[in-house]
Amino acid sequence: MKIRLPRELLDEIHAHGEESYPEEGAGLLLGEHEKDQREVKSILPLTNAREQAERHHRYLLTAEDMVYGEEVAEKRDQSIVGIFHSHPDHPDRPSDFDREWAIPWYSYLITSVRDGRANGSRSWRLKDDRSGFEKETLQVD
Repeated sequence: MKIRLPRELLDEIHAHGEESYPEEGAGLLLGEHEKDQREVKSILPLTNAREQAERHHRYLLTAEDMVYGEEVAEKRDQSIVGIFHSHPDHPDRPSDFDREWAIPWYSYLITSVRDGRANGSRSWRLKDDRSGFEKETLQVD
């Protein structure tokens, strides 16, 4: 499993996480997929819809966000291939809450933001049996 991401898009994802800090920032990864490889062509930053008191350690993308994302992706001749979000002052690995709410097949790019600065990103895919995540190879070009 591999996901390719242009450096400028990763920089935008990091900036979104930093701007959202100390709350979690989130959005959609748009692009193309073939078998076990994905190529991110664009991103769609979205507003964290989680209730205010929980945004520092949870994010929520609504059904409306997903429909909007599908429309934007279609206009760009792309598909939603994953979701990105930040973990303020926590590692760039999925939490148990992330596992409970994740959808198999999507890539989940998580960025650690420590003290307001992006501190690294890793990508994950939920196993089909929902028992955990598998790390994806993240290729940044």
